[in-house]
Amino acid sequence: MTKITIIGSSNTDMVIKSGHLPAPGETVLGGDFFMNPGGKGANQAVAAARLGGEVHFVCKVGKDVFGETALQQFKNEGIHTRFVTQDPFAPSGVALINVDAKGENCITVASGANNCLSKADIDAASEIFEPGDFVLIQLETPPETVAYAAEKAAKKGLKVLLNPAPAADLPAELFPHLYAITPNETEAELLTGIHVKDLISAENAANILLNKGVQHVIITLGAEGALYKTDYETVHIPVAQVVAQDTTAAGDCFNGALVVGLSEGMDFPEAIKFACKAASISVTRLGAQASMPKLVEL
Repeated sequence: MTKITIIGSSNTDMVIKSGHLPAPGETVLGGDFFMNPGGKGANQAVAAARLGGEVHFVCKVGKDVFGETALQQFKNEGIHTRFVTQDPFAPSGVALINVDAKGENCITVASGANNCLSKADIDAASEIFEPGDFVLIQLETPPETVAYAAEKAAKKGLKVLLNPAPAADLPAELFPHLYAITPNETEAELLTGIHVKDLISAENAANILLNKGVQHVIITLGAEGALYKTDYETVHIPVAQVVAQDTTAAGDCFNGALVVGLSEGMDFPEAIKFACKAASISVTRLGAQASMPKLVEL
């Protein structure tokens, strides 16, 4: 089976659901409160593992109760944890998440040990890198580590997917190492300067990313699905309309499912349909990793 190495963050999500998101200076009396393991890297690793991927996770957590809990959770999900390390000096990352009645959210993250993921950690994990395997990375770890991981994996013949979230500027030299990039509308606008509001503007933004050296561009469009573009092909993939309860990890579910589909030999449009279906299920449930569907549900 083709290996999937996911390099990224692990957080503990502390979630409050309320009628509306608080404005600056406003206190809102919420309803349900719960804690879940989260972090974009961890969410994507769980999503991919539940959908049948052979997942190796590279991350850093604290040597604390949150870190111990996360490590056990990864093992319970069947994720290979050899390269999940515990930092004795930094706390595990945490995220404070408010979710409103429509399922929209706002998130504040204290990165903790995620900020300590280093080039040395990538070097250690690179011993399992094999040509043709997949690497999936996000932007909740140090940017120099992200760039180093992408370059090292690409030079070893792996297919590197970057989910550029949270939105951030990226160095020009990173793009040619990317097999695929998966921004949402906001992230695409930051990377290209184009306000993505419909399929035409999404296509224009995708063209700019292709010109930067990326081979495959997938711009996720929320309830409108996703736009897939290469130098030779443009495809709009719609998504089933559902009643959203919590969109917190929809993008993470999409990315985890996408890399599984590709690792199993699907072409991009087919893998994107698979990912859209998984994400449409995840938004009907509360929580990040708790919302990730299993393969039998698709």
